[in-house]
Parts: sequence; C-alpha cells; structure tokens
Amino acid sequence: MVVRIGILTISDRSARGERPDVSGPALEEAAKAWGWQVTCKGLTPDDLAMIRDTLTLWADTDKADVIVTTGGTGFAPRDVTPEATRLVIEREAPGLAEAMRAASFQITPHAMLSRGLAGIRKRTVLVNLPGSPKAAVENLRVIAAALPHAVQLLREDPQAERGH
Repeated sequence: MVVRIGILTISDRSARGERPDVSGPALEEAAKAWGWQVTCKGLTPDDLAMIRDTLTLWADTDKADVIVTTGGTGFAPRDVTPEATRLVIEREAPGLAEAMRAASFQITPHAMLSRGLAGIRKRTVLVNLPGSPKAAVENLRVIAAALPHAVQLLREDPQAERGH
C-alpha cells in the first residue's frame, strides 16, 4: 500500500525566512525512501490557529492518509503544536506517541520533554514529531511500519485484517 503523507513544518524562524526548513525535506526524503507519496507540504509559524486550520483543511479534504507535523512540541512558550492538534483530532492514538517517546528515550533523556501526540480525524492519522530533522526522522521511523495498517483500518480496506 502506498501511504499518502502530508508534512507540515512549524517554525517561527523558518516562516520568517530566518533559517531554512530542514526537517520537512528530511521527512520527505525518508517518506519517499519508504515508497510513500508526499501529497502536501507546508510551513507555518508557531501559531495555534494557523496550525489548526491547516491540519483541519488537509484532513477534511483527504489530502493525505497520514499528516505529520515537525516542530512546536517542546516546552518553549510558543510550542503549541500539541494544543492545536488536540483541537483537530476526533480520537487520540496514544500508542504512537508513547512508542516514539520510549524509543527516543533510549537515545536522549530529553525525549521525556516531548509533548507530541497522535490521533485520528476522519480517515487521517495525525502525528506530532520533534522539530530537529534527526529526531523527526528517527521518530517517524519508529511508527512507520504500523502506519500502513492504520491507514488500511481507517479506510476500511478488506485487506486490513489479512494475517491477523
């Protein structure tokens, strides 16, 4: 199954043009290496309404099977990605966020500072990833094997239950 993925980078500095977005392209490269199709990508500042509106639009118009965000999941005052995501999702998927934090904690104790979450809106999986390109790709890699099956289940694909 080809997973259609949307990638939303959240960064005040990148949105202002003060630094290039490196996390979005790193995630795009990883997704393509897994045979996934990048169907939408964007960049927004750390603004709750802009994040919420972009995630809602992409999910409600079926732009992607999986939407990942990168950035805005830490403790800084402007880090509001989880709050914006919580306003968008209809159901949480805590196992995805828990798996990413557990795997990341094996690499750095700072993983416990991640507030990222995951959930479902309509037939789309939404996942918050860290802002660092290395950490974003590492975290996506942790859940990548489960995402095609999650998409099959959400899309009510008859093949979803084969082998279970």
